[in-house]
Amino acid sequence: MKPLYYFCILLLSVAGSQNLIAQDTTARQVLEQMKKHLTCSWSQETVDTFKSGNPDNKVTGIAVCMFADMGTLKKAVENNCNFIIAHEPTFYNHLDKADFLSNNQVYQKKLEYIEKHGLIILRFHDHWHRTSPDGIDVGMIQKLGWKKNQIDSLEPRFRFKEQTVRDFAIQLQQKLKGSQLRIIGDPGMKFTNVALSAGACGSRAHINVLSDKSTELIVIGEATEWETYQYVRDASMMGLKKAAIITGHVASEEAGMEYCSRWLKSFITNVPVVFIENSPTFWSVPNAEK
Repeated sequence: MKPLYYFCILLLSVAGSQNLIAQDTTARQVLEQMKKHLTCSWSQETVDTFKSGNPDNKVTGIAVCMFADMGTLKKAVENNCNFIIAHEPTFYNHLDKADFLSNNQVYQKKLEYIEKHGLIILRFHDHWHRTSPDGIDVGMIQKLGWKKNQIDSLEPRFRFKEQTVRDFAIQLQQKLKGSQLRIIGDPGMKFTNVALSAGACGSRAHINVLSDKSTELIVIGEATEWETYQYVRDASMMGLKKAAIITGHVASEEAGMEYCSRWLKSFITNVPVVFIENSPTFWSVPNAEK
């Protein structure tokens, strides 16, 4: 009986040590697990770095979001999440460089809140786009219900039954509640082919997609108004079948981060993972014409 007794004690000891490790999971350990489940290798030159906090601290919960704005940070604290995984910058520029913000009141107050609550923030942008298929595209296609219309397994291109830009925009608005769509081109233009360009890929990428004769409508997150917008406007005025729907940056990618939270839950099982939706950025003046 003694060998069996000692064997049982050993099993309990191992289980106890595993539970201890599980209870003391750090943000750095979570990141290492994320790297293992991506299809792309981790780049040394990337914006996907820790922006605040000590990554070797214990994680109480993980909050996944598009922007780590003040509303999101407060909701993370309410949900006992000290590790925030955000898709976009926290400190108002692509590289999160704070050299020009050192004496800025908004930056200082935000940093004070982050430090007060011991929040660890990781940006997860480059590699979520680089993994195959693109994590943002997967989430957006699922939310929009466009998978059956996708005509390229790697590129977000779609074919729909012939319809007008106006009718398509109305349907899209219903799926992206809270977003304020902006449409360029003839609302009565009939089309079948659509390209999705989430986020802010830049005017060159947008124009390259639109230069393809098969692309009639492009759905984008945002762009500089004197670049992509004017290109589509001129094309439409020339009588070409080109139109664009601008959804806003958050609306065009947020479902991809909701999908990210589900992806994390598939292998991070010992720490709570929650998705926190960003509230609408803009508001409109009601009944402005009355």
